[in-house]
Amino acid sequence: MKAEDYYKGYLVDSALLAKDPHFSQGCDICHKGDKTSTKKESAHKGLVCRPSDNLKTCGRCHGKIADTYGKSLHYTTIGQRQGVMGRFSKAELKTFDKKVFEQSCRSCHASCGDCHVKSPPVSGISMGLIQGHKFVKKDEAKTCAFCHGGRVYPEYTGEYGGTTDVHYQKGMMCLDCHNKQELHGDGQKYMTKQEVKDRPSCTNCHKTITSEKPMTTMAHNVHLGKVSCYGCHSGGQYRNCYNCHEGTGAKSEPGFILGKNPRNRNEVTTLRVVPTVRDSFAKAGIRMAHYDNLPNYWDTPAHNIRKRTDRTRSCDSCHKDRTGFLTRETLLKGGAKANEGLISTPKAISR
Repeated sequence: MKAEDYYKGYLVDSALLAKDPHFSQGCDICHKGDKTSTKKESAHKGLVCRPSDNLKTCGRCHGKIADTYGKSLHYTTIGQRQGVMGRFSKAELKTFDKKVFEQSCRSCHASCGDCHVKSPPVSGISMGLIQGHKFVKKDEAKTCAFCHGGRVYPEYTGEYGGTTDVHYQKGMMCLDCHNKQELHGDGQKYMTKQEVKDRPSCTNCHKTITSEKPMTTMAHNVHLGKVSCYGCHSGGQYRNCYNCHEGTGAKSEPGFILGKNPRNRNEVTTLRVVPTVRDSFAKAGIRMAHYDNLPNYWDTPAHNIRKRTDRTRSCDSCHKDRTGFLTRETLLKGGAKANEGLISTPKAISR
């Protein structure tokens, strides 16, 4: 978007006023303010800029969805807290909840409007209305990419890392795998995404591997339960973040890392660097007493899947060259001691 056209993202399409049932009771039903005034200042007195921050606003008509969404991870953002709390003492966790989680992490929660009407501010920048204040059912390039545009979406489209996901090339978008119930919630309050039932899985579509090539069938059978699908089919580098500090953010670098899954040590998978360093929350007085208990690398469903990769073309990529595998030499400098447990060294193949 050109700078001189930026303002257009904040203009309401007047044609919608007569067509969209959301406008049948006027703007003030959601945004408040004084609809009787003809002056901007007084008309905007008491204005609610983000009415869907209060789920009761949308819940007047969409009661069931609003009720379940209030318990979803998109809204509670509790997964961010659960992911890091294992590093804190009890006292530090109380400080984190008060000074960091509520002040920072919770500001990232998505309200209904953030997905269906207007871009949320990411790093202080908003792209404005999705389609002139139209209530959009889905538009993944905007509704999903607004928040997931740092990692997942640009990896999926090939804008980051240079490897376009084969599913994207085939015309698939986010909601072809991630269903509406997953996004809105099912009424149960989950603490992490790993607890969510019926999450997308490669085997939902690829239930069996059939091939005319014996080596392909054998490779899948041999690696079943030992290597994740991503471990072989991630097309290449994806975004890894480093050196996160409260208030200043983190820096990112492309990379491809293989190692033991911290949630299942029997499986080798793609790992992504999570940017929490020892002094990430020092500004809030948190030193992370149990920093070494959790790794800095976590299993990641890389969204750059390809049918053929260096690892599917040759066994030597892993078993001889050991390309991409985490080693003691490549471990994050100053990282948690738990990182050492993720090192996996593929066995050499006897020929």
